[in-house]
Amino acid sequence: MNGQEKGTVAMMTTPEKLEFQEYPIPKPGPGAVVVKVLRSNVCGSELHIWKGLHPTKRQGVLGHEMIGALHDVGEGVTTDFAGNPIEKGDRIVSAYYLTCRKCTPCLEGHFHLCEHAYDFWNLEPEVAPHFHGTFATHYYIHPNQYFYKVPDNVPDIAAASANCALSQVYFGLDKANVTYNQTIVIQGAGGLGLNAMAVAKEKGATVIAVDHVESRLQQAKQFGADHVLNLSELKTMEERQEKVLALTNGNGAHVGLEVAGVPAAFAEGIHYIRSGGKYITIGNITPGKTVAFDPGLLTRKSIQIIPVVRYNPWYLHKSLEFLSKNIEKYPFEKMLDAEFELKDITSALDKSAAKEVTRASIVMV
Repeated sequence: MNGQEKGTVAMMTTPEKLEFQEYPIPKPGPGAVVVKVLRSNVCGSELHIWKGLHPTKRQGVLGHEMIGALHDVGEGVTTDFAGNPIEKGDRIVSAYYLTCRKCTPCLEGHFHLCEHAYDFWNLEPEVAPHFHGTFATHYYIHPNQYFYKVPDNVPDIAAASANCALSQVYFGLDKANVTYNQTIVIQGAGGLGLNAMAVAKEKGATVIAVDHVESRLQQAKQFGADHVLNLSELKTMEERQEKVLALTNGNGAHVGLEVAGVPAAFAEGIHYIRSGGKYITIGNITPGKTVAFDPGLLTRKSIQIIPVVRYNPWYLHKSLEFLSKNIEKYPFEKMLDAEFELKDITSALDKSAAKEVTRASIVMV
């Protein structure tokens, strides 16, 4: 390996402790590709990991929400998973998990629940091919990992969010069959929430955004929110419920979406929903966090709860097409409000956790 080009990974050794390590950039095996990371975002999941609160990842290479430039391809790889020809330098995004197509969930059509989804993401970097996360100079995309070429009109800053935030909420909204003449309440106006608002708006829904930060709510209006509810002004659940009822002719919303990551938001969400409605929950993933909940209300209203983790991998292609079609309509480039270099990842994580920045991105220079 003497003389072989090396890359750098950001390795979390313990919660809130990080070190940089160098490894030879691997040659991709059959069906695999290696990309040079262009940009990788600080997702809410990264903050869970950073604080030691993630359900599966306690250490290892951080980062998963990214865009990269094609660096090298393995034998047999000539196109992306949509059949588009690829060549070195093309901008690429990939699902951040594997889809084995052989485990029980995959065989039952639940590709997003693949039992092998995180086989490599959870590994430490000493294990080849080393580049298991995207807080790194390079990233190894495995044969069972869907990837797609980014449309020319979609800038890096917009495409970097496609493989997590946008694809996941798109998948969730489709599972709930959100459509015209419906009203949806979206709890949380961070990255997931803003993407969800744009998708819901394009589906023809009326969007009510709920958050406690006024600047986020103002941004929500730019992403399609028709109405905004500030938790700092409407201080009780009863006040907020009354407002939602007033906006829905006393019926409540057809659909609710929780992307706040706060257990209390889940308990509150069913109060916003009309009888026979649907409630999608995405934001709460931390094990062991509980909240008082009214199951009787859920039953009496016959509300359908739709939990969503990850997404079926072809939704990444749908997300890129959505961005390409709507890139001039919504300010995707303004969704991120802070940029950091690779060497400053600790600062990016700490500032994000402290809410000093809303949405940070690591830009490789």
